[in-house]
Parts: sequence; structure tokens; C-alpha cells
Amino acid sequence: MPPCATSTASWHWRTRRTRARRMVRGVKDACRKCTADERLTLRSRPRASRIAKTSSIMNELSTDLVTYRRDGPIAFLGLNRPQKLNAFSDELVVALVAALRRFDSEDEARVAVLSGHGRAFSSGADVQQRQMRSREELLALGGPEGWGARGADVFTRSVNWKPVVAAAHGYAIGMGLGIMLSADMVVAESGTQFQVTETPRGLSPVRYAFLMRLRGSPGFAMEMGLTGRYFTAEEAHADGLVDRVAPSGEHVRMAVDLALQIAANPPLSVRALVRARRAEMEEAERRAALLTEPMQLHLTADFAESARAFVEKRKPRAFLGN
Repeated sequence: MPPCATSTASWHWRTRRTRARRMVRGVKDACRKCTADERLTLRSRPRASRIAKTSSIMNELSTDLVTYRRDGPIAFLGLNRPQKLNAFSDELVVALVAALRRFDSEDEARVAVLSGHGRAFSSGADVQQRQMRSREELLALGGPEGWGARGADVFTRSVNWKPVVAAAHGYAIGMGLGIMLSADMVVAESGTQFQVTETPRGLSPVRYAFLMRLRGSPGFAMEMGLTGRYFTAEEAHADGLVDRVAPSGEHVRMAVDLALQIAANPPLSVRALVRARRAEMEEAERRAALLTEPMQLHLTADFAESARAFVEKRKPRAFLGN
């Protein structure tokens, strides 16, 4: 190689190394300035496909997709897309993972309470973003979920296995229901509505049926999965899906009471049980994926019609089974 080529290559290598060091230094400075009461999210990106292609994005701070604060041993995480009823976009999923990692890494935080800002815990997946992708995107991603934004991974990638108490109100449907059921304990405000939306949407309800069976009865899980009907907090409590039903406006307070009871115990004993439960949950998620992913329901005409009908605010046409 000519000397000039060698020097040019060396210059490019030094430049890239300097830029990388500056980037790391900037993230460290941002994290150093952040207090426990500040809000944590991911920096927005012009394209969703860029959001999850690098793990470094998990540590970036920006606008308030997920709020975070700590009060003593309790960390408070809040889903914060109230204008969309906290529908899970790829960005919101990644922001939630980042907030849970922060909770996981704070020694003083023993238990987290996860709730939703606005009128609902979560209305499920963001249909406009996730389910209206082009066929090419769906093929490349292997489903509606973006890279690094799988709901099934949110609670199974912990380091310290700290417990999370979900405090649901309004609606917890579709992916919102899945996130709620993945928490270690669940409090729901009286009148909260739940639904396995995957069934009427043309996707697989198997993951949700498996999660429901980890808490409640196989019969109730089968009924909700096959019918796709709404069910109430009271029904969920009777079946064991919900641990407590709170009076109106009291769901977070009741969740905090539970969290404080948990936090009073030796933390390693608590984490042993949390770790065992999440291992069981991860195995259920894996089995559900093995059984249903080969069906590629996200590529069917029924799925496409259901998503279009939802976005266009009309009833879907007759489903054809293809």
C-alpha cells in the first residue's frame, strides 16, 4: 500500500476513534447530570427502523416517553403517550426497557410501580406504526414489532431481577395486557377493561393465553383468547389475573402499599422468586413463538384487512381465512 494510502487510512481510523470517544463522553455527562427524579426516555429518531439497531440508544436521555422517579425504595415508571392512550410504538417499548434497566441498576430502588399517564394504562400496540407496515418491512422484521422492540423481551432481560407491580386503569388491552401480565403483581382500578386484541386483529393470541395461564385458569384464558371479548377488572380478579382491585383513583396508592410490603423483605429472597417466575414466563414465551411464528399470521389478508379497518374506523370486511 502506498504511504499516502496508509496515512489516509490511519487518519480515518483516528477520526472515527475520536468521534466515538466524544459520543461516549457526551452520554456519560448527560447521565451524570440526571437525578433520580428526572424523566427518562429515548431520543427520537427520524425513522423507527434506526431506533433499535444499536444497544447504545438505550442509555440516551430525551423527551418523556416513560417518566421515572424514585421515592425511597420505590421507583415509579409511567407510560407517557396519553394522547395515544399509551399505545406501544417501537420507541415506547425501547424507552420502557431503558427505564427498567435504570431501575435495575439503582441500588436504592427495591420495587417498581408501573402505571400509565392519562386515561389508560395502555391501549395496546400502535396500530398505525406497527401493523400498517409494508409487506417488505413485515418480512424483514418477522412480524409487526420493530428491531429491539419486542414486548416479550421487556421483563425477561433483567440483571438483578427486581419485582415490578403494575397499576392499571382505564384500558389494558393487547400489548398493554401482555405488559401488565408480565409484571410480578397487578393492581387494577375498578372498571378497568381488558382484551386480547390479537384474536380480532388476525394475530396469534397464544402468547397471551400462556401468560394468563401462569396466573389464572386455563378455561378463562381459552375463552378470552377465542372470543377476543372485553373483560373487567372484577372478572380478572376472580380468575387470579389481577391481585387487587382498587377503588376509583386508588390503583397507584394500592400498588405502592404492596410495593412497600415487598421492599421490607430481604431483597435477595424476593429476587429469587422473581427470577424463577420470569424464567417460567420466558419459557412460555418461547413455546408460544415456536408454535405460532411459522404460521406468519402477520402476512395474511385477514390481518391486513383488520389493521386497515381499525385505522379507517370501520368494521372489517368478512374474514376469509387467508
